[in-house]
Amino acid sequence: MANIQKRGDNSWFLTVNAGKDINGKYKRFTKTVHCRTKREAESEYAKFRLEVEAEEYIAPEKMTFGAFVEEWYSKYAVKHLAFKTLYTCRTNLKIRILPAFQHIPIKDIKPLHVVDYLDKLEKNNSRRDKKSGGLSSGSIQINHRILKNIFKRAVEWRVIKRNPVNDVQKPKVTSKEVVPYDETEVSEMLRALQKEPYHWRILITVALTTGLRRSELLGLEWKHVDLSSGVIDVKQTMVHANKGEVIVKQPKTKKSVRKVALPSSVLEELKEYHAYRIKERNDMGDAWNGGEWFFLFSHANGHPLHHERPYQWFRQFVQKNKLRYIRFHDLRHTSATLLINQGVHAKIISERLGHGSITTTMNIYGHALRTADQAAADKFDSLFTIKTAQ
Repeated sequence: MANIQKRGDNSWFLTVNAGKDINGKYKRFTKTVHCRTKREAESEYAKFRLEVEAEEYIAPEKMTFGAFVEEWYSKYAVKHLAFKTLYTCRTNLKIRILPAFQHIPIKDIKPLHVVDYLDKLEKNNSRRDKKSGGLSSGSIQINHRILKNIFKRAVEWRVIKRNPVNDVQKPKVTSKEVVPYDETEVSEMLRALQKEPYHWRILITVALTTGLRRSELLGLEWKHVDLSSGVIDVKQTMVHANKGEVIVKQPKTKKSVRKVALPSSVLEELKEYHAYRIKERNDMGDAWNGGEWFFLFSHANGHPLHHERPYQWFRQFVQKNKLRYIRFHDLRHTSATLLINQGVHAKIISERLGHGSITTTMNIYGHALRTADQAAADKFDSLFTIKTAQ
């Protein structure tokens, strides 16, 4: 039997003989590939034979979803997905997706299976933190997107003929209204911060007064802070720090690379904090573990904070001090809203936040901007009231 047989237009039938099994029967593996020329078919045959000989080949009709995910992860995900996206995929696969689909032959998964899976995510007992209720609409959409990506690769690699997720409506994301702290709540928070560890007090203060993102705050090194002019040079982010693995990279967009001015009072605090960190590093001596970095916010020995730590600490801080709950990221929204209420132009706010365009700022803070605009308009009342009374 020929190892490579032409079966039709651009279709080739491959056969690899792999000796005999323990019962003395010949082991034969076959595969249909689509190539334009015999040379391409020969190349596919060579790869096919290597997979068979290495015992890595699994016939598509026998391949389970779990087996394909292993192929997808090593041949696509680790090569093409950004770190945070890969981390999100890995987490959702381990906790939710694989337990639901792992042992099902991938060719047998239909749209209804996907619909049923997403529906269950809305129900109770689907949350990792054990809280009542289902996943948020945003988390459900992420699961939909991961499944769609996996099945898309399965179609491209001719493991299946059709992507079952294409026939499943994309879940709608219901955005929760963000209500940032007002000036009174900010004052209350700042008072509570005075009782907290030095580095957390400064981190929250800088977050509030600059609007920097969490990854930007964690990526800040002292070489990025001009203590004479009071300007922070945002030029790198720390997206991951765990078990000795630290990932520091440039911001995602050009607009995110920016300079942000500090209030003079915060600059004075930062100068004192800098002197404190220098002494802390010197006192550590050989125990210093900062490596090539000297981050503003890290453990006492210089080791970077875990990328999730600010979220966790701030949540505990808010609960302990009985403050109204907002997320750590909402300090960024609070910073922007306070500036809007002080009459700062939206373009300046957009540049401080590192938005791609002023349109993004207007979309996010439209309500606050309209409220501030109305307050500005109302100031004319006193002028025209006086003029009418004359």
